[in-house]
Amino acid sequence: MVGYWVSIAMLSLLGAIQIFIPYMLKSTIVFGVTIPTSQIKHATVNQTKKTYSVAMAIIWLLMIVSYSIWGLSINQNGELQIVVGVFTMLLFILISLLFYTYFHRKLQVEKQQKQWGADLTEVKIASTNKQDDMLPLSYFWSLALVSVILIIYTYYQYPLLPQQVPTHWGPSGEADAFTEKNYFSVISLPLIMLVTQILFATISEGTKRSGVKISALNMQKSAYNQGKKRQYTSSFLFLTAFLITLLFSFLQLTTIHHAAIGKNFMLAIFIGFIVLTFMGSTIFSIKFSKLNKEIAPSNMSNGLTDLDDDRYWKGGLVYFNKEDPSLFVEKRFGIGWTINFARPTGYIILFGPILIIFFIAYFL
Repeated sequence: MVGYWVSIAMLSLLGAIQIFIPYMLKSTIVFGVTIPTSQIKHATVNQTKKTYSVAMAIIWLLMIVSYSIWGLSINQNGELQIVVGVFTMLLFILISLLFYTYFHRKLQVEKQQKQWGADLTEVKIASTNKQDDMLPLSYFWSLALVSVILIIYTYYQYPLLPQQVPTHWGPSGEADAFTEKNYFSVISLPLIMLVTQILFATISEGTKRSGVKISALNMQKSAYNQGKKRQYTSSFLFLTAFLITLLFSFLQLTTIHHAAIGKNFMLAIFIGFIVLTFMGSTIFSIKFSKLNKEIAPSNMSNGLTDLDDDRYWKGGLVYFNKEDPSLFVEKRFGIGWTINFARPTGYIILFGPILIIFFIAYFL
């Protein structure tokens, strides 16, 4: 049943975000299309948001009911419940992307035909100042130090390790896949943990160094919101990295001292990790979305509008701008940040850790 409840929790979070996401983002960016403030209450804009949310709610309800009927009526193992749950989430994301694509195109056509914003003067305001309210890089390096110490300790305790080293753990926290003991396989888990920690540190630092895009409609409020968004992002990244460090360290220590921990405690650790991650993701999404509320135009913003950079967004999802030195930019449809794909470093950050983890898994 653990696999079922994990899937239900993730489906619930994913469903809530996708259903309400049109109302969680900036009112001037709708389905990846820049909307002038004079048109944010336009009938077409409001209708696309409403239709998307209602459609996603119906589809989500059908999926979660179907999954529940399957998961509760058939005595499936936790592993299979997780697999089916992940497939259900991927299917839901695919359907949401199809709806998004349709409404993105619809608003694009409406904007072009009605020439929204043609009578306004576009203004671009940006700042490259570092965000001092973000967590310092040393926080993440302290987690990386835990990985290094754990690798050293593992080699020190090498004689205590079993001949079959666990490489995978099921939803209940019990190991269900093993490999032969050698000097590489015994540190595979802390190595993956170290790669993950470096990834989170890189994302945090890259976000800190990226340009701050300030709205011309209300510069003071916009600058404040950008600072808070980056603060929330760095805190969420550190929380996630910290929880992964705790979980992976615990699993590695139980591999070395396998008789010291009971099954019930293992299960409690896994459930605690899931609950805390779920809570952190929910709080981050709520706080981030609150800052996306409409910024009231100041008295000096009459006749002005923010720079329309739709041309740099492929489908409103992929940002490609060679003129922008920023490595990370705020997503147009979603919570958080995305990579500027015009920067080669972005590809290293995106694919590098994945390739390293696959490399580690391949040689186990």
